[in-house]
Amino acid sequence: MTDYKKLADLLFPNMDKTPEYYENFYPERNLKEGARVTRLAPSPTGFLHFGNLFTGMAAYKTAKSTDGIFYVRVEDTDQKRKIDGAIETMLEGLKAYGVTADEGVMTDGSQKGNYGPYVQSQRVEIYHTYAKYLVEQGLAYPCFCSTEELDYIRAKQENEDIKGYYGKYAKCRDLSYDEIKANIDAGKTWTLRLKSPGDINKKCFFDDMIKGKIEMPENVIDIVLLKTDGIPTYHFAHVIDDHLMRTTHVTRGDEWIASVPLHLQLFRALDFKPVKYAHIAPIMKEENGGKRKLSKRKDPEAAVTYYKQEGFPCAAVNEYMMTIMNSNFEDWRKANKEADIDDFPFNLKKMSVSGALFDTAKLTDVSKNVISTMSAEEVFELSYEWAKEYNAALAGLYEKDKSYAAAVLNIDRGNKKPRKDIAKWSDIPEYISYMYDETFEENYELTGNATPELAIKILTLYKDIVDTSDDKDTWFSKIKEICAPVGCTPNVKEFKQNPDAFAGHVGDVSTVIRVALTGRTNTPDLYAITALLGKERVRNRIERAIRHYEEVK
Repeated sequence: MTDYKKLADLLFPNMDKTPEYYENFYPERNLKEGARVTRLAPSPTGFLHFGNLFTGMAAYKTAKSTDGIFYVRVEDTDQKRKIDGAIETMLEGLKAYGVTADEGVMTDGSQKGNYGPYVQSQRVEIYHTYAKYLVEQGLAYPCFCSTEELDYIRAKQENEDIKGYYGKYAKCRDLSYDEIKANIDAGKTWTLRLKSPGDINKKCFFDDMIKGKIEMPENVIDIVLLKTDGIPTYHFAHVIDDHLMRTTHVTRGDEWIASVPLHLQLFRALDFKPVKYAHIAPIMKEENGGKRKLSKRKDPEAAVTYYKQEGFPCAAVNEYMMTIMNSNFEDWRKANKEADIDDFPFNLKKMSVSGALFDTAKLTDVSKNVISTMSAEEVFELSYEWAKEYNAALAGLYEKDKSYAAAVLNIDRGNKKPRKDIAKWSDIPEYISYMYDETFEENYELTGNATPELAIKILTLYKDIVDTSDDKDTWFSKIKEICAPVGCTPNVKEFKQNPDAFAGHVGDVSTVIRVALTGRTNTPDLYAITALLGKERVRNRIERAIRHYEEVK
């Protein structure tokens, strides 16, 4: 019979710490009952995608809604795929959407908190301590199989239901101490494998926070815990880290469900209390009558940079994200129109089992609502910051006269029913183009009852009476006064009752003026536009419109 203590000392001769040491070093957190500790554990192998943000937001909200702790741990055990700067870029991206860590790795690369290091490559001694403990318990062993030998095993299992290093295929599982020592003395490299206590005929049961009760076969595979270089696998490292960092709930993609029996087995083998898992289904998108996963390759909206480039405010993305994250959010928002989004009682159990459906049209509607409630100053500041990075022409217009730009953005803002013309900052150049001579595009197409002949009459009269210092009532009374001389009625109802008696009504008169000044038939408040454009610019545009209609009459 193998002397496991002796074997552990052979494999880890320099490990003098014990699990008890780390249990004391990382004590239970002093939090109120029910407080949840969650984490985001990115790898430095890529940049921020919508799925990362979605999962990170779920973890963040879970912690914050229970007065718990949200931390960031970097899982960098795969050094070959590491991309310099990836973590800092990802954390900056998350920060823009309010996902900020209480502890762990910060945006500047520093670490904060009492449960670190929060970078896995700096925790190797901890993993080796627990690896040694498993060997001492007879629950782990060194494997000397070469790549060729493992390939041979895989080929032999081609038609079998269970594939992996287990049972009769686990050729190193029962090596004696002397055989192991001889291999080590001969310079053979080894990995450390779990001696799985799983039973092929038994089931593993667990309660997923999103999916509900799940039943799966127990894990029987002797998976690798430490690679030949001593670096742990994800499976081994995350179990130890989540335990010592006192994590209570783990949110992650549902591709990890298949690994839960193994992970629960590792928790038990290490004598740890398991975390609660919440497996999030991938974000879906409708296509050709069906659904598919949101694709990093096919869908620009899969990258979080897309929202910044397009100019969707972070607040709008968060609002939209919550509508697809929790099924009861929209009802809550209707009942709490003015409430801060952080007041929403987020619940993992309200997340979609099959995957939230991404809908760009819905995002646009949500963003219009969010922007419509912003002050003109907020719209100006946020869109100006965006423009400085993505639209130099708009930034240049703003910089000519910032107070004028803010006033333009304030038109119809703050009303009981504010307009919802802007869904994202990239809509603004077109939205305000007629307020600047540099971007104003003449368009004299008329609608309703207006004709070029009627337009000439209206504009000729209006040109002589327009005064941009008039208050709104005076301005509108002048519009109505024009009606009779041009054959129109100031009363829309009267026109509808006897349309043949009039050339049009007051709405047609204002439309003619609107088209002359803006090139559009639908704009925010015409009085405010007129006042801001100023008398000289208004008269110049009216004169140009008159010349146009005279030419086409």
